[in-house]
Amino acid sequence: MARLADYFVLVAFGPHPRGSGEGQGQILQRFPEKDWEDNPFPQGIELFCQPSGWQLCPERNPPTFFVAVLTDINSERHYCACLTFWEPVEPTQEGLCTEDTAEREEEAGEGGPVGLSPTAPGSPSQLFAPKTLVLVSRLDHVEVFRNSLGLIYTIHVEGLNVGLENVVGNLLTCIIPLAGGSQRTISLGAGDRQVIQTPLTDSLPISRCSVALLFRQLGITNVLSLFCAALTEHKVLFLSRSYQRLSDACRGLLALLFPLRYSFTYVPILPAQLLEVLSTPTPFIIGVNAAFQAEAQELLDVIVADLDGGTVTVPECVHIPPLPEPLQSQTHSILSMVLDPELELADLAFPPPTTSTSSLKMQDKELRAVFLRLFAQLLQGYRWCLHMVRIHPEPVIRFHKAAFLGQRGLVEDDFLMKVLEGMAFAGFVSERGVPYRPTDLFDELVAHEVARMRADDSHPQRVLRHVKELAEQLYKNENPYPAVAMHKVQRPGEASHLRRAPRPFPRLDEGMVQWIVDQATAKMQGAPPAVKAEKRTTVPSGPPMTAILERSSGLHGNSARRLEVVRNCISYVFEGKMLEAKKLLPAVLRALKGRAARRCLAQELHLHVQQNRAVLDHQQFDFVVRMMNCCLQDCTSLDEHGIAAALLPLVTAFCRKLSPGVTQFAYSCVQEHVVWSTPQFWEAMFYGDVQTHIRALYLEPAEDRDPSQVRGDPLGPWDGAGLALAHTRPLWQAGEAPTQEDERSALDVASEQRRLWPTLSREKQQELVQKEESTVFSQAIHYANRMSYLLLPLDSSKSRLLRERAGLGDLESASNSLVTNSMAGSVAESYDTESGFEDAETCDVPGAVVRFINRFVDKVCTESGVTSDHLKGLHVMVPDIVQMHIETLEAVQRESKRLPPIQKPKLLRPRLLPGEECVLDGLRVYLLPDGREEGAGGSRGGPALLPAEGAVFLTTYRVIFTGMPTDPLVGEQVVVRSFPVAALTKEERINIQTPSDQYLPDGLQLRSCTFQLLKMVFDEEVGSDSAELFRKQLHKLRYPPDIRGTFALTLGSAHTPGRPPRATKDKGPSFRTLSRNLMKNAKRTIGRQYVTRKKYNPPSWEHRGRPTPEDQEDEISVSEELEPSTLTPSLALKPSDRMTMSSLVERACCRDYQRLGLGTLSSSLSRAKSEPFRISPVNRMYAICRSYPGLLIVPQSVQDNALQRVSRCYRQNRFPVVCWRSGRSKAVLLRSGGLHGKGVVGLFKAQNAPSPGQSQADSSSLEQEKYLQAVVSSMPRYADASGRNTLSGFSSAHMGSHVPSPRARVTTLSNPMAALASRRTAPRGKWGSVRAGGRSGGLSTDVGTRLAGMGPPQANGAPPDPGFLRPQRAALYIIGDKAQLKGVRPDPLQQWELVPIEVFETRQVKGSFKKLLKACVPGYPATEPGSASFLCSLEDSEWLIQIHKLLQVSVLVVELLDSGSSVLVSLEDGWDITTQVVSLVQLLSDPFYRTLEGFRLLVEKEWLSFGHRFSHRGAHTLAGQSSGFTPVFLQFLDCVHQVHLQFPMEFEFSPFYLKFLGYHHASHRFRTFLLDSDYERIELGLLYEEKGERRGQPACRSVWEYVERLSKRTPVFYNYLYAPEDAEVLRPYSNVSNLKVWDFYTEETLAEGPPYDWELAQGPPEPPEEERPEGGAPQSRRRVVWPCYDSCPRAQPDAISQLLEELQRLETELGRPPERWKDAWDRVKAAQRLEGRQDERGTPSSLLVSSVPHHRRSLGVYLQEGPVGSTLSLSLDSDQSSGSTASGSRQAARRSTSTLYSQFQTAESENRSYEGTLYKKGAFMKPWKARWFVLDKTKHQLRYYDHRVDTECKGFIDLAEVEAVAPGTPTLGAPKTVDEKAFFDVKTTRRVYNFCAQDVPSAQQWVDQIQSCLSDA
Repeated sequence: MARLADYFVLVAFGPHPRGSGEGQGQILQRFPEKDWEDNPFPQGIELFCQPSGWQLCPERNPPTFFVAVLTDINSERHYCACLTFWEPVEPTQEGLCTEDTAEREEEAGEGGPVGLSPTAPGSPSQLFAPKTLVLVSRLDHVEVFRNSLGLIYTIHVEGLNVGLENVVGNLLTCIIPLAGGSQRTISLGAGDRQVIQTPLTDSLPISRCSVALLFRQLGITNVLSLFCAALTEHKVLFLSRSYQRLSDACRGLLALLFPLRYSFTYVPILPAQLLEVLSTPTPFIIGVNAAFQAEAQELLDVIVADLDGGTVTVPECVHIPPLPEPLQSQTHSILSMVLDPELELADLAFPPPTTSTSSLKMQDKELRAVFLRLFAQLLQGYRWCLHMVRIHPEPVIRFHKAAFLGQRGLVEDDFLMKVLEGMAFAGFVSERGVPYRPTDLFDELVAHEVARMRADDSHPQRVLRHVKELAEQLYKNENPYPAVAMHKVQRPGEASHLRRAPRPFPRLDEGMVQWIVDQATAKMQGAPPAVKAEKRTTVPSGPPMTAILERSSGLHGNSARRLEVVRNCISYVFEGKMLEAKKLLPAVLRALKGRAARRCLAQELHLHVQQNRAVLDHQQFDFVVRMMNCCLQDCTSLDEHGIAAALLPLVTAFCRKLSPGVTQFAYSCVQEHVVWSTPQFWEAMFYGDVQTHIRALYLEPAEDRDPSQVRGDPLGPWDGAGLALAHTRPLWQAGEAPTQEDERSALDVASEQRRLWPTLSREKQQELVQKEESTVFSQAIHYANRMSYLLLPLDSSKSRLLRERAGLGDLESASNSLVTNSMAGSVAESYDTESGFEDAETCDVPGAVVRFINRFVDKVCTESGVTSDHLKGLHVMVPDIVQMHIETLEAVQRESKRLPPIQKPKLLRPRLLPGEECVLDGLRVYLLPDGREEGAGGSRGGPALLPAEGAVFLTTYRVIFTGMPTDPLVGEQVVVRSFPVAALTKEERINIQTPSDQYLPDGLQLRSCTFQLLKMVFDEEVGSDSAELFRKQLHKLRYPPDIRGTFALTLGSAHTPGRPPRATKDKGPSFRTLSRNLMKNAKRTIGRQYVTRKKYNPPSWEHRGRPTPEDQEDEISVSEELEPSTLTPSLALKPSDRMTMSSLVERACCRDYQRLGLGTLSSSLSRAKSEPFRISPVNRMYAICRSYPGLLIVPQSVQDNALQRVSRCYRQNRFPVVCWRSGRSKAVLLRSGGLHGKGVVGLFKAQNAPSPGQSQADSSSLEQEKYLQAVVSSMPRYADASGRNTLSGFSSAHMGSHVPSPRARVTTLSNPMAALASRRTAPRGKWGSVRAGGRSGGLSTDVGTRLAGMGPPQANGAPPDPGFLRPQRAALYIIGDKAQLKGVRPDPLQQWELVPIEVFETRQVKGSFKKLLKACVPGYPATEPGSASFLCSLEDSEWLIQIHKLLQVSVLVVELLDSGSSVLVSLEDGWDITTQVVSLVQLLSDPFYRTLEGFRLLVEKEWLSFGHRFSHRGAHTLAGQSSGFTPVFLQFLDCVHQVHLQFPMEFEFSPFYLKFLGYHHASHRFRTFLLDSDYERIELGLLYEEKGERRGQPACRSVWEYVERLSKRTPVFYNYLYAPEDAEVLRPYSNVSNLKVWDFYTEETLAEGPPYDWELAQGPPEPPEEERPEGGAPQSRRRVVWPCYDSCPRAQPDAISQLLEELQRLETELGRPPERWKDAWDRVKAAQRLEGRQDERGTPSSLLVSSVPHHRRSLGVYLQEGPVGSTLSLSLDSDQSSGSTASGSRQAARRSTSTLYSQFQTAESENRSYEGTLYKKGAFMKPWKARWFVLDKTKHQLRYYDHRVDTECKGFIDLAEVEAVAPGTPTLGAPKTVDEKAFFDVKTTRRVYNFCAQDVPSAQQWVDQIQSCLSDA
């Protein structure tokens, strides 16, 4: 029973003490005047009566009523019901307000009313003051308060004849029951009657209509946000103009939070004077008048709900976590069904008659029911996670948060995590966790309705029905007797407040009221206390918890097969079947990512523990530890799935004997996991174990199945992850209900004990308390031991573990975010929070562990009620425990070091090249996957070759990894990945976890420009010193200080130190002398002119020692034909200069110039003046331009001395020189560096302002203009002396050339007509696109319009149309950088024209290449599957865009040259993009460069001789390290590859040839691509020594020599589709969509490494079939070819290579010397040519010809050579060919086999006078051999071949040198069976040849034939 009202107070307006305009509240009277003992009078009531402040008002307002809530220091709530009315104030009094404050205070203090003289109500000066009646109560009966105060006000206003003192006295003495559903009728003695009903259950909140109103005001989403905000402890502020609404809203929000109680600041109505409370740091729910909205907006972290406006404002810095799905969406939809039932029917065609909506009160309960269901779903099974730590004297209960989250599958959920950590939930556990107490609706719901709620989830109507049932119960709880509730209370009349009040509210008689109160109190003391006994029961636990949403665990689903694998593996381990276990281990480690498999592992391992101990052998121990580590590495610090908890007893059970008396336990190998350093984990474990033992205390011995379990280490340390069941239920049974009747949970036991507690005697009670306390104490000791096991590292001197772990010092903060990157992370830098941090060296490991354990012990023992004496004893024991354990560990560590190391795979040694030496022997590493998923068994399937375990080797040439996959299922495959050291572009350190679940910090990632990546971590056995040494050596080899340190240059000299150099002959100066003289002259000449201008200077070699040459015996014979006067006009050449000349003449440039007919170096007579160009030796000493070759092509009319001046106008002195001439149009291609400021640009400027140095500038510009004029004049079309722009020479060149083929010349991939159409518009389009975006003023349009008139030549190659011969076309186009040619005006004579284009710089190439590398070899697994991420990265790199630009510009130049205009390419310094463009133009225009020999010549001429800076761009030395790798040459090769793809039949070389050059231009295996120019190569002595040393050196120095050698052995560089069209000019498509990514960038062969070192790529030969062991099963010839492992071209060679190999094999079997592949191939092609000719006679040639171009590009199978029509159709008949063509080709195919060998006799019959087999004696000490001899009378020679069908002549005897033919005698080794007379000798001027015929007649015949030849001569 309780008082209805504690206090009645009358508060009136009083003036403010400081005289301000506002007043203040003054308490006039309060009853009773003395405080109640159990409930003191609340302070500050006057503030809450008028929350907006006490103010006078000009008019009389109606009375108001609201209830404010005050909370006292004990968290008790006091309800203050306030009824306010207004009384008039005297104007005089109002005027005195500021004057006589003290007097009025005194008067008010005495209690006398302030004098209010009556005045007219309507007068303007009349003011009204508020007065408030307040009722203070601890009960929440708002309506009763409203009625009671209303009654008092009515008596006063209406003047009823009732004493106010009686009414107030009765009100204060009214006693009502608290709860239990009783009802009481009360009367205050004024003829009134009120019925008070108490709720059935006190714990359920009373909400009336407040929840429904809250939803009406704010809506569903907003209320849900506020609900989540209040639960997750955010600040919530309500705003409204109505105080009653504020109260209701706060009440409603609190009602929604049930069963949790809000425990923070709760002020539904906050007075204005206390607004600063809003800036408190703690959470709150507060209501404030909307007038103070502005103040609320300044608060940064407060959620503001505006009830009047219906909005909720959440600040940006506040994140409200939503409910976990699917609860959020389900709750939302149920709420909308409750609030808006019409919504479901809104779309129906025939809606039912409107259903009656629930009343507001009922709707309120339905809404609350929805939230009650929500909490039941959220907290379902919470009782299974309660730990009963103590039962007596008071229950101590802890909640196992981690297990709850883990079981519900909500570990990641922010909302639930915050709720469980909040104070409201802590209160919930302490209040509702008690096992024996009264229960309410929530307990029933969470225990019994869970299954129903899960089943209803998918049926909205069933959910609604359940909600309505719950709502009924809630309604009944609030209104147990709905029908009886009848009130009878008088109310004031309408507008009574406007009537003139008879008098102010009277002062009540305190004495009388006090007497009534005293009377009632005396009566109460006599009566017995009417307390309703609470019905207490055992709280039901309900079903075990389930996941809130069944999430499939994806890849590692809980499949029975996986668990079977785990069980099998463990049984194999314990049965000692280690091989079987090893096979299964990878699968087990993968399976252990899944929770079920981890539980299964713990379960299986438990079965193998007897008597808390299991001794294993070393291999078993390793397996078990590895599996445990794998389980633990995915455990979070919370261990929400209880895996660490299940393994904790096991790590102290499994052990191995190291030596007698020394045992190593598993815990010493599983310490490096974050979970062991998490205080929360240890607390949960401790409480779980304590609960197990406490439960065992109270169970009857009969029930206790196995008492030994209790004394020892319990099997399931957590009772199934905190499922409070019997101690025999380990973790993996979590979620299974107890099966036996007697298996009562700890909560059941506790409930029973709490029920019996009052009945026990005091002694028994004391005994039980003592037993429980001892149990907790013994567990604390046990845990101190356990923690020391897992926290002390094996080597306690090493503090690495402790420094890396995060959190041993964090116990107080109990932070849960202890997750580190490594699987090992645990204990913090310092365990001592006071010290802040400790130095790494002085880190005191034992001390840190002692402190950690002490903190743990303090916390758990204090919470569990351990006595202070016991606690002190524990603190003394902990250091001893730790010290003892350290001593044990020292012995274990000492013995463990003596263990033999685990058998690791044997290191596989790589195969090395001749001359390649190992610098660092194999360091054991793991090679990791790098994002190229094929190697790791990605989406394409295939084996997981990576990660692989092996070793990395560093040689003088390469970095090589060899090893085997770590996955044993892949098999014994050898994995090789290597790249040349010189190709290394980036080296960075990485930290990665290795496949064997160890954390190895030393990792390296090496990236190379040959598109290889070695991502590796060093094994633990490799010390950090070795790893560092590897890095340093690698760096040293990659960047030698001097170019001489590169592999190509050290290869020759370093490996034959013992050979003395041979004596040189004195015929002429050696190469060294030549180099030396040349250098002297060059330096003398260069010294004079290089002073003024800064330029690139190649490094000088003067101060470095010269390597001694090995072979200098071959001398150069200098041709004496050269007349000195022809070469230099001024002075004759010295002998050394002559040698230079002869050497230069042999260079590629000179050979090519002579082929192109660009001039000769013979005497002046032979140099006809008609030749437009000449070869000038002006640069033979590299005096004019160091980066140019020694011989240059210049116009005939320009003298050498003028060239020096011209060169100054160009960057790097690279003046324009001719590099190619078109054989058809006679147009020439020139190249140069970009222009300097003064030069052509100066020439063409509109007006040149005069300047002091004008004369010099003018002279050089003039020279330049003359030079360009000379170039223009040298062209045939401008050679006319009168200077008219006639094209006679040009057209005659057209007509004089051979008759062109009638085939279409358009060489594109589409059909000829479409291509022709596109060609007509091509030039305009190309110009438009090459000029970047048309930004270049009038010049562009001018060139464009002129070029638009320049149509293409006719398709059939006839002379062009008349428009083509227009005279205004420029003779020379200068292609230059756009930036360089700004402000240039056209040449007035229109002889040359500038074409500005935008090109990319080399730094852009470098940047683009880096991105391309990352796209092709990412280095990390792709984020998105498939090729999408690759294509995005490829696009970002812009590599293909650069290729597109290069091809575009090149095709443009080809068009111009083909149309007769010459082109000068003058870009950048003339050695990067210029070289790319010029080389591509020549390749596209001249079929010669598309042969193997021609391409070599092109590269030697344009790239090597014209000074592309290979060393600088490839960063070959230490000096170039900072500049990085810029793949200019590689980009050129990529362009060639793109053209090759589009025109596969035009190239003699294969795509492999391009890859080979791409690899070796960066590999430094050959000397070809070293240094930056010929000048530097001569200076180092590289250029001319090759020929001299070739004889003695087996290793190839030059890449060309190597290609030549290899081509003789294998057709790998040859393109079988090669069938060139005559004089074919290629015009490839250059759009990005037409370009393909070069497979050089993406392919790799892990079986043998890169295939470009041919000696290494040819693996060991396959064993022949005969070697199969007898009786063995016939092995299949099939083999699996894996992408990225096998070399597909070798595994599946193309048909032609296969046939050629077969041919060689058959010949070897027949005992004949095998024929070279090229000979066989040439023979086949010759045979097909012959058939083609024979076919032509029977086939209309027009038909045959018409079919060719149509198919040529699309099918790519026409092999053709020679004149038109010699076509071989490989049975791919054209659609257009007639039947006769098809049949003809079939007959040809039949004929070809019979004529294949016979036709060669006829082919050269006219040259074969006599032939046959003769034995010939070889040179000195050589044997006799049978050869096929041919006597050729025409050529007058005796030739010999290896065999009859051999086409290549092996040697010949010139009959002009024969002196005599005589009979011979047999010598040593001659054929035995032959008659002596069959021998004869042929004596020549050089030597005597010994021959032997098969018999005497044939010998005689040979002698006669030779004699007749001689006589004919």
